Amino acid sequence: MLQQRLLDIAIAEFGAKGLEGASTRGIAKAAGTAMSSITYHYGGKEGLYLAAADHIAAQIGEHMAPALELGALSPGMTASAARTAVQHILARFIETMGTKNSAFSLFIVREQMEPTEAFDRIYGGLMGKLLETIVELVRIATGRQDPFACEVAVLTLMGQIVMLRASCATALKLLRRPSLDADALSALAARIAANTDAILDRMIAERQELP
Repeated sequence: MLQQRLLDIAIAEFGAKGLEGASTRGIAKAAGTAMSSITYHYGGKEGLYLAAADHIAAQIGEHMAPALELGALSPGMTASAARTAVQHILARFIETMGTKNSAFSLFIVREQMEPTEAFDRIYGGLMGKLLETIVELVRIATGRQDPFACEVAVLTLMGQIVMLRASCATALKLLRRPSLDADALSALAARIAANTDAILDRMIAERQELP
C-alpha cells in the first residue's frame, strides 16, 4: 500500500534527519511514487510529518494495549494487584523497546529534545494514558497520596527501560553484544522487575516514615 510505504520511509527519513533535513523528493523516490502523492495524501511535508507521528502513536498503542488492558484500574484494587499490574506493563514496554522499529525511537527522541505538534500527538495517544495509568497504579501500590512523588517514581521506572533504545549503543557496548538478544532482554527484564519492587518498597517505607 502506497501510504504505508510512504509512512515507513518518512519515519526513517525524519528520524535520521529531522523535519528540516528530510527530503520529500527523496521519500517519494524511495517509495516509488511522485512527490504529488505526498501533497495529495498529506498536504505536504509538515502533514506527512504529523501523519508519521500519528502512525507511530498508533503502532505503539497497538503493541502496548494488551498490557494496559491487563493493568487496567479497577474499583477497590488492592496494593498487590496494582504492583502486579505495574510489573506487567513494564515487562511489555521492555519488549517494545527491545524489538520495535529503531526508526520510531529516532523520531521520538528528536521530538523529546525539540517537541513540536508531533510530540503532542504521540503523547496524546496511548503514551500519555499509559503513563497516567502507571502513576495511579503506583499510588495504589504504595499508598502514597502525593501525585508528584508517584510521577517522579514513574519517570524513574520508565527511564531504565527507555535507555534500551535511547542509549542502545552504550548498552550493547557495555554488554559486549551485537544486539539485545533474548538472553539479554530476559536478564534486563528480571533486573528491572527487581528494581521496580525495590522502588515501590522504598516508597512504602517513606510513607510510613512521614509524620
